[in-house]
Amino acid sequence: MNSTPDNPSSRHQVVIIGAGPSGLLLGSLLHRAGIDALILEARSPDYVLGRIRAGVLEQGTVDVLTRAGVDERLRSEGLPHDGFALCVDGEVLRIDLKALTGGKTVTVYGQTEVTRDLMDQRRAVGAASVYEAADVAIHDIDCPNPFVTYVKDGVTHRVSCDIVVGCDGFHGISRRTVADKGLETFERTYPFGWLGILADVPPCSHELIYVAHERGFALCSMRSPHRSRYYVQCDLSDDVRNWSDDRFWDELRRRVGPAVADHVVTGPSIEKSIAPLRSFVAEPLRFGRLFLVGDAAHIVPPTGAKGLNLAVSDVQYLSSALEEFFLERSSAGIDHYSAQALDRIWKAERFSWSMTTLLHRFDSYSPFEKRMQRAEFALLRSSQAAQSVMAENYVGLPI
Repeated sequence: MNSTPDNPSSRHQVVIIGAGPSGLLLGSLLHRAGIDALILEARSPDYVLGRIRAGVLEQGTVDVLTRAGVDERLRSEGLPHDGFALCVDGEVLRIDLKALTGGKTVTVYGQTEVTRDLMDQRRAVGAASVYEAADVAIHDIDCPNPFVTYVKDGVTHRVSCDIVVGCDGFHGISRRTVADKGLETFERTYPFGWLGILADVPPCSHELIYVAHERGFALCSMRSPHRSRYYVQCDLSDDVRNWSDDRFWDELRRRVGPAVADHVVTGPSIEKSIAPLRSFVAEPLRFGRLFLVGDAAHIVPPTGAKGLNLAVSDVQYLSSALEEFFLERSSAGIDHYSAQALDRIWKAERFSWSMTTLLHRFDSYSPFEKRMQRAEFALLRSSQAAQSVMAENYVGLPI
Protein backbone atom coordinates (compact mmCIF):
# COMPACT_ATOMS: atom_id res chain seq x y z
CA MET A 1 0.00 0.00 0.00
CA ASN A 2 3.00 2.29 -0.36
CA SER A 3 2.52 5.05 -2.92
CA THR A 4 5.18 7.76 -2.88
CA PRO A 5 8.14 8.79 -5.04
CA ASP A 6 11.29 6.65 -4.69
CA ASN A 7 13.37 9.82 -4.47
CA PRO A 8 14.60 10.21 -0.87
CA SER A 9 13.76 13.93 -1.15
CA SER A 10 10.22 14.96 -2.04
CA ARG A 11 7.66 17.67 -1.40
CA HIS A 12 3.98 17.64 -0.47
CA GLN A 13 1.73 20.41 0.74
CA VAL A 14 0.76 18.44 3.85
CA VAL A 15 2.38 15.55 5.68
CA ILE A 16 -0.03 13.55 7.87
CA ILE A 17 1.57 11.31 10.47
CA GLY A 18 -0.64 8.34 11.28
CA ALA A 19 -2.95 6.22 9.09
CA GLY A 20 -5.69 5.59 11.57
CA PRO A 21 -9.19 6.87 10.80
CA SER A 22 -8.38 10.51 11.57
CA GLY A 23 -5.29 10.62 9.34
CA LEU A 24 -7.00 8.75 6.51
CA LEU A 25 -10.13 10.90 6.73
CA LEU A 26 -8.11 14.11 6.67
CA GLY A 27 -6.19 12.77 3.67
CA SER A 28 -9.46 11.95 1.93
CA LEU A 29 -10.98 15.40 2.46
CA LEU A 30 -7.79 17.16 1.37
CA HIS A 31 -7.51 14.99 -1.75
CA ARG A 32 -11.07 15.88 -2.72
CA ALA A 33 -10.13 19.56 -2.35
CA GLY A 34 -7.09 19.14 -4.60
CA ILE A 35 -4.55 19.45 -1.77
CA ASP A 36 -1.55 17.11 -1.97
CA ALA A 37 -1.02 15.17 1.27
CA LEU A 38 1.38 12.33 2.12
CA ILE A 39 0.41 9.92 4.93
CA LEU A 40 3.16 8.24 6.97
CA GLU A 41 2.33 5.26 9.19
CA ALA A 42 4.75 3.38 11.44
CA ARG A 43 2.80 0.11 11.29
CA SER A 44 1.59 -2.18 8.51
CA PRO A 45 -1.93 -1.93 7.05
CA ASP A 46 -2.84 -5.27 8.62
CA TYR A 47 -1.74 -4.05 12.04
CA VAL A 48 -3.80 -0.88 11.70
CA LEU A 49 -6.87 -2.88 10.68
CA GLY A 50 -6.32 -5.34 13.52
CA ARG A 51 -6.95 -2.72 16.20
CA ILE A 52 -10.41 -3.25 17.70
CA ARG A 53 -12.03 0.05 18.60
CA ALA A 54 -15.40 1.68 19.19
CA GLY A 55 -18.32 1.66 16.83
CA VAL A 56 -20.95 4.28 17.76
CA LEU A 57 -21.01 7.08 15.18
CA GLU A 58 -22.72 10.42 15.76
CA GLN A 59 -24.83 11.85 12.94
CA GLY A 60 -22.19 14.54 12.44
CA THR A 61 -19.57 11.85 11.92
CA VAL A 62 -21.77 10.10 9.36
CA ASP A 63 -22.21 13.44 7.57
CA VAL A 64 -18.44 14.01 7.37
CA LEU A 65 -17.83 10.47 6.11
CA THR A 66 -20.51 11.11 3.48
CA ARG A 67 -18.73 14.27 2.35
CA ALA A 68 -15.55 12.23 2.08
CA GLY A 69 -17.35 9.75 -0.19
CA VAL A 70 -16.85 6.70 2.06
CA ASP A 71 -20.41 6.11 3.19
CA GLU A 72 -21.61 3.38 0.80
CA ARG A 73 -20.89 0.40 3.06
CA LEU A 74 -21.77 2.44 6.15
CA ARG A 75 -25.25 3.09 4.71
CA SER A 76 -25.84 -0.57 3.86
CA GLU A 77 -24.25 -2.26 6.87
CA GLY A 78 -24.46 0.34 9.66
CA LEU A 79 -27.11 -0.15 12.35
CA PRO A 80 -29.14 3.01 13.14
CA HIS A 81 -30.05 3.29 16.81
CA ASP A 82 -32.90 5.46 18.07
CA GLY A 83 -32.00 5.04 21.74
CA PHE A 84 -30.07 3.13 24.39
CA ALA A 85 -30.81 1.72 27.83
CA LEU A 86 -29.41 2.49 31.27
CA CYS A 87 -29.73 -0.40 33.71
CA VAL A 88 -28.94 0.59 37.29
CA ASP A 89 -29.25 -2.08 39.98
CA GLY A 90 -31.72 -3.96 37.83
CA GLU A 91 -33.90 -0.95 36.97
CA VAL A 92 -33.98 -0.09 33.27
CA LEU A 93 -34.41 3.40 31.81
CA ARG A 94 -34.50 3.82 28.02
CA ILE A 95 -33.10 7.07 26.67
CA ASP A 96 -35.12 7.78 23.52
CA LEU A 97 -32.56 9.65 21.45
CA LYS A 98 -34.83 10.28 18.49
CA ALA A 99 -37.71 11.70 20.53
CA LEU A 100 -35.52 13.73 22.88
CA THR A 101 -33.37 15.36 20.18
CA GLY A 102 -35.88 16.10 17.45
CA GLY A 103 -35.11 13.08 15.30
CA LYS A 104 -31.34 12.59 15.74
CA THR A 105 -29.90 9.09 16.01
CA VAL A 106 -26.54 7.30 16.14
CA THR A 107 -25.20 4.53 13.91
CA VAL A 108 -23.30 1.44 15.03
CA TYR A 109 -20.51 0.76 12.53
CA GLY A 110 -17.09 -0.43 13.70
CA GLN A 111 -14.09 1.88 13.63
CA THR A 112 -12.18 -0.91 11.90
CA GLU A 113 -14.69 -0.78 9.05
CA VAL A 114 -14.39 3.01 8.80
CA THR A 115 -10.61 2.60 8.55
CA ARG A 116 -10.96 -0.13 5.91
CA ASP A 117 -13.29 2.03 3.80
CA LEU A 118 -10.86 4.95 3.95
CA MET A 119 -7.87 2.73 3.12
CA ASP A 120 -9.70 1.26 0.13
CA GLN A 121 -10.60 4.72 -1.12
CA ARG A 122 -7.05 6.03 -0.76
CA ARG A 123 -5.66 3.04 -2.63
CA ALA A 124 -8.25 3.51 -5.41
CA VAL A 125 -7.33 7.17 -6.00
CA GLY A 126 -3.58 6.47 -5.81
CA ALA A 127 -2.93 9.02 -3.08
CA ALA A 128 0.51 8.93 -1.48
CA SER A 129 0.94 6.71 1.60
CA VAL A 130 3.91 5.02 3.24
CA TYR A 131 3.38 2.19 5.73
CA GLU A 132 6.07 0.83 8.03
CA ALA A 133 7.84 4.19 8.02
CA ALA A 134 10.43 4.03 10.78
CA ASP A 135 12.12 6.74 12.85
CA VAL A 136 9.69 9.48 11.84
CA ALA A 137 10.89 12.90 13.00
CA ILE A 138 9.41 16.38 12.60
CA HIS A 139 11.66 19.38 11.97
CA ASP A 140 11.43 23.20 11.80
CA ILE A 141 7.76 23.53 12.72
CA ASP A 142 8.32 27.18 13.64
CA CYS A 143 9.35 27.94 10.04
CA PRO A 144 7.13 28.35 6.95
CA ASN A 145 8.73 25.24 5.40
CA PRO A 146 8.91 22.40 7.93
CA PHE A 147 10.06 18.94 6.92
CA VAL A 148 9.67 15.37 8.07
CA THR A 149 12.22 12.57 7.90
CA TYR A 150 11.63 8.82 8.02
CA VAL A 151 13.40 5.58 7.19
CA LYS A 152 11.96 3.05 4.75
CA ASP A 153 13.80 -0.12 3.72
CA GLY A 154 17.01 1.26 5.14
CA VAL A 155 16.80 4.53 3.19
CA THR A 156 16.31 7.87 4.96
CA HIS A 157 13.72 10.08 3.26
CA ARG A 158 13.18 13.82 3.69
CA VAL A 159 9.78 15.32 2.88
CA SER A 160 9.43 19.10 2.64
CA CYS A 161 5.96 20.55 3.21
CA ASP A 162 3.91 23.52 4.35
CA ILE A 163 1.92 21.81 7.11
CA VAL A 164 2.47 18.79 9.37
CA VAL A 165 -0.53 17.11 11.05
CA GLY A 166 -0.08 14.70 13.94
CA CYS A 167 -2.73 11.97 13.79
CA ASP A 168 -0.43 9.41 15.40
CA GLY A 169 -2.22 8.73 18.66
CA PHE A 170 -1.47 9.14 22.34
CA HIS A 171 2.04 7.64 22.14
CA GLY A 172 3.06 9.14 18.79
CA ILE A 173 5.96 11.41 17.92
CA SER A 174 3.85 14.50 17.16
CA ARG A 175 2.93 15.50 20.70
CA ARG A 176 6.36 14.50 21.99
CA THR A 177 7.88 16.91 19.47
CA VAL A 178 6.24 19.87 21.22
CA ALA A 179 6.47 18.67 24.82
CA ASP A 180 8.89 21.50 25.67
CA LYS A 181 7.16 24.19 23.60
CA GLY A 182 4.49 25.32 26.06
CA LEU A 183 2.28 22.23 25.78
CA GLU A 184 -0.08 21.89 28.74
CA THR A 185 -1.81 18.60 29.53
CA PHE A 186 -4.81 17.71 31.69
CA GLU A 187 -5.36 14.10 32.72
CA ARG A 188 -7.52 11.83 34.85
CA THR A 189 -6.73 8.12 35.00
CA TYR A 190 -9.44 5.82 36.29
CA PRO A 191 -8.72 3.01 38.78
CA PHE A 192 -10.23 0.26 36.65
CA GLY A 193 -10.32 -1.10 33.11
CA TRP A 194 -12.76 -2.66 30.69
CA LEU A 195 -12.45 -6.34 29.86
CA GLY A 196 -13.96 -6.67 26.40
CA ILE A 197 -14.73 -9.61 24.17
CA LEU A 198 -15.84 -9.88 20.57
CA ALA A 199 -17.94 -12.92 19.66
CA ASP A 200 -19.84 -14.08 16.62
CA VAL A 201 -23.17 -14.31 18.43
CA PRO A 202 -26.33 -12.21 17.97
CA PRO A 203 -26.57 -9.26 20.39
CA CYS A 204 -28.84 -9.55 23.42
CA SER A 205 -30.65 -6.33 22.47
CA HIS A 206 -31.13 -4.26 19.33
CA GLU A 207 -29.86 -1.22 21.29
CA LEU A 208 -26.88 -0.69 23.59
CA ILE A 209 -27.35 -1.40 27.29
CA TYR A 210 -25.19 0.42 29.85
CA VAL A 211 -25.21 -1.35 33.23
CA ALA A 212 -24.32 -0.08 36.70
CA HIS A 213 -24.13 -2.87 39.27
CA GLU A 214 -22.60 -3.36 42.70
CA ARG A 215 -20.07 -5.73 41.08
CA GLY A 216 -19.13 -3.12 38.49
CA PHE A 217 -20.06 -1.66 35.12
CA ALA A 218 -21.04 -3.70 32.06
CA LEU A 219 -21.90 -2.81 28.47
CA CYS A 220 -23.86 -4.83 25.93
CA SER A 221 -23.01 -3.67 22.41
CA MET A 222 -22.70 -5.04 18.89
CA ARG A 223 -20.89 -4.69 15.59
CA SER A 224 -23.52 -6.36 13.40
CA PRO A 225 -26.68 -8.46 13.76
CA HIS A 226 -24.38 -11.48 14.11
CA ARG A 227 -21.38 -10.09 16.02
CA SER A 228 -21.52 -8.80 19.61
CA ARG A 229 -19.16 -6.70 21.71
CA TYR A 230 -19.47 -7.00 25.49
CA TYR A 231 -17.54 -5.40 28.34
CA VAL A 232 -17.26 -5.76 32.11
CA GLN A 233 -15.41 -3.47 34.50
CA CYS A 234 -12.32 -5.13 35.99
CA ASP A 235 -9.23 -4.30 38.03
CA LEU A 236 -6.36 -2.69 36.15
CA SER A 237 -4.05 -5.30 37.64
CA ASP A 238 -6.13 -8.14 36.21
CA ASP A 239 -4.81 -10.38 33.45
CA VAL A 240 -6.93 -11.39 30.48
CA ARG A 241 -5.59 -14.93 30.89
CA ASN A 242 -7.54 -15.14 34.15
CA TRP A 243 -10.77 -14.81 32.20
CA SER A 244 -12.00 -17.87 30.41
CA ASP A 245 -14.95 -17.37 28.10
CA ASP A 246 -17.20 -19.17 30.60
CA ARG A 247 -16.08 -16.91 33.43
CA PHE A 248 -16.75 -13.82 31.33
CA TRP A 249 -20.23 -14.89 30.27
CA ASP A 250 -21.16 -15.80 33.87
CA GLU A 251 -19.99 -12.42 35.14
CA LEU A 252 -21.78 -10.51 32.39
CA ARG A 253 -25.08 -12.29 33.06
CA ARG A 254 -24.73 -11.65 36.78
CA ARG A 255 -24.36 -7.91 36.22
CA VAL A 256 -27.04 -7.37 33.59
CA GLY A 257 -29.74 -9.13 35.63
CA PRO A 258 -32.16 -11.92 34.75
CA ALA A 259 -34.31 -10.04 32.22
CA VAL A 260 -31.33 -9.21 29.99
CA ALA A 261 -29.32 -12.35 30.83
CA ASP A 262 -32.04 -14.55 29.34
CA HIS A 263 -31.27 -12.99 25.93
CA VAL A 264 -27.46 -13.27 26.10
CA VAL A 265 -26.28 -15.83 23.56
CA THR A 266 -22.83 -17.15 24.46
CA GLY A 267 -20.09 -18.42 22.21
CA PRO A 268 -16.31 -18.54 21.82
CA SER A 269 -14.57 -15.17 21.86
CA ILE A 270 -12.65 -14.11 18.76
CA GLU A 271 -10.90 -11.24 20.61
CA LYS A 272 -10.43 -10.53 24.29
CA SER A 273 -8.52 -7.65 25.89
CA ILE A 274 -8.37 -5.29 28.84
CA ALA A 275 -8.31 -1.54 28.16
CA PRO A 276 -7.48 1.15 30.74
CA LEU A 277 -9.67 4.26 30.97
CA ARG A 278 -8.27 7.78 30.78
CA SER A 279 -9.44 11.36 30.28
CA PHE A 280 -6.74 13.49 28.65
CA VAL A 281 -6.50 16.83 26.85
CA ALA A 282 -3.47 18.63 25.42
CA GLU A 283 -3.48 22.39 24.85
CA PRO A 284 -2.96 24.10 22.48
CA LEU A 285 -3.42 22.01 19.34
CA ARG A 286 -1.24 24.14 17.10
CA PHE A 287 2.50 24.76 17.30
CA GLY A 288 3.66 26.80 14.34
CA ARG A 289 3.07 24.57 11.30
CA LEU A 290 2.28 21.43 13.36
CA PHE A 291 -1.34 20.58 14.26
CA LEU A 292 -2.54 17.86 16.66
CA VAL A 293 -5.63 15.80 15.82
CA GLY A 294 -7.51 12.92 17.45
CA ASP A 295 -5.82 10.79 20.11
CA ALA A 296 -2.64 12.84 19.77
CA ALA A 297 -4.66 15.70 21.28
CA HIS A 298 -7.21 14.04 23.54
CA ILE A 299 -8.42 10.76 25.03
CA VAL A 300 -11.87 10.08 26.48
CA PRO A 301 -13.09 7.06 28.42
CA PRO A 302 -15.23 4.97 26.06
CA THR A 303 -18.33 5.26 28.25
CA GLY A 304 -19.58 8.26 26.28
CA ALA A 305 -18.75 6.82 22.82
CA LYS A 306 -16.86 9.98 21.86
CA GLY A 307 -13.32 8.94 20.86
CA LEU A 308 -13.69 8.48 17.11
CA ASN A 309 -16.38 11.15 16.91
CA LEU A 310 -14.11 13.77 18.49
CA ALA A 311 -11.34 12.86 16.06
CA VAL A 312 -13.74 13.36 13.16
CA SER A 313 -14.78 16.81 14.39
CA ASP A 314 -11.07 17.76 14.68
CA VAL A 315 -10.59 16.61 11.09
CA GLN A 316 -13.60 18.57 9.87
CA TYR A 317 -12.37 21.79 11.49
CA LEU A 318 -8.79 21.34 10.27
CA SER A 319 -9.65 20.24 6.74
CA SER A 320 -11.81 23.33 6.28
CA ALA A 321 -9.03 25.50 7.71
CA LEU A 322 -6.44 23.97 5.38
CA GLU A 323 -8.67 24.43 2.35
CA GLU A 324 -8.92 28.08 3.31
CA PHE A 325 -5.15 28.27 3.80
CA PHE A 326 -4.16 26.66 0.48
CA LEU A 327 -7.04 27.68 -1.79
CA GLU A 328 -7.90 31.13 -0.45
CA ARG A 329 -4.49 32.10 0.94
CA SER A 330 -6.05 32.90 4.32
CA SER A 331 -4.66 31.82 7.69
CA ALA A 332 -7.84 32.69 9.62
CA GLY A 333 -8.99 29.08 9.81
CA ILE A 334 -5.72 27.56 10.97
CA ASP A 335 -5.31 30.40 13.48
CA HIS A 336 -8.70 29.50 14.99
CA TYR A 337 -8.40 25.70 14.77
CA SER A 338 -7.10 25.05 18.28
CA ALA A 339 -9.70 27.16 20.08
CA GLN A 340 -12.54 25.84 17.91
CA ALA A 341 -11.62 22.19 18.40
CA LEU A 342 -10.90 22.52 22.13
CA ASP A 343 -14.31 24.05 22.79
CA ARG A 344 -16.00 20.88 21.52
CA ILE A 345 -13.36 18.59 23.04
CA TRP A 346 -13.92 19.83 26.58
CA LYS A 347 -17.70 19.44 26.27
CA ALA A 348 -17.25 15.84 25.11
CA GLU A 349 -14.73 15.23 27.90
CA ARG A 350 -17.30 16.45 30.41
CA PHE A 351 -19.97 14.12 29.05
CA SER A 352 -17.66 11.09 28.96
CA TRP A 353 -16.49 11.83 32.52
CA SER A 354 -20.08 12.19 33.74
CA MET A 355 -21.15 8.88 32.16
CA THR A 356 -18.10 7.16 33.64
CA THR A 357 -18.68 8.47 37.16
CA LEU A 358 -22.40 7.65 36.99
CA LEU A 359 -22.08 4.03 35.88
CA HIS A 360 -18.88 2.59 37.36
CA ARG A 361 -18.09 1.23 40.79
CA PHE A 362 -15.35 3.23 42.51
CA ASP A 363 -13.87 1.39 45.48
CA SER A 364 -12.71 4.71 46.91
CA TYR A 365 -16.18 6.24 46.94
CA SER A 366 -17.57 7.30 50.29
CA PRO A 367 -21.21 6.59 51.23
CA PHE A 368 -21.96 10.19 50.19
CA GLU A 369 -20.51 9.72 46.70
CA LYS A 370 -22.44 6.47 46.26
CA ARG A 371 -25.63 8.31 47.20
CA MET A 372 -24.79 10.95 44.59
CA GLN A 373 -24.67 8.25 41.92
CA ARG A 374 -28.10 7.05 42.98
CA ALA A 375 -29.44 10.61 43.05
CA GLU A 376 -28.15 11.26 39.52
CA PHE A 377 -30.00 8.24 38.20
CA ALA A 378 -33.12 9.21 40.13
CA LEU A 379 -33.00 12.62 38.46
CA LEU A 380 -32.69 11.02 35.02
CA ARG A 381 -35.60 8.74 35.77
CA SER A 382 -37.87 11.59 36.83
CA SER A 383 -36.79 14.46 34.55
CA GLN A 384 -37.26 14.60 30.80
CA ALA A 385 -35.04 17.68 30.77
CA ALA A 386 -32.17 15.67 32.28
CA GLN A 387 -32.75 12.90 29.75
CA SER A 388 -32.71 15.47 26.95
CA VAL A 389 -29.31 16.78 28.06
CA MET A 390 -27.93 13.24 28.08
CA ALA A 391 -29.46 12.49 24.69
CA GLU A 392 -28.20 15.74 23.14
CA ASN A 393 -24.65 14.94 24.21
CA TYR A 394 -24.86 11.28 23.19
CA VAL A 395 -25.96 11.98 19.60
CA GLY A 396 -23.24 14.63 19.41
CA LEU A 397 -23.06 18.40 19.71
CA PRO A 398 -22.95 20.31 16.42
CA ILE A 399 -19.68 20.21 14.49
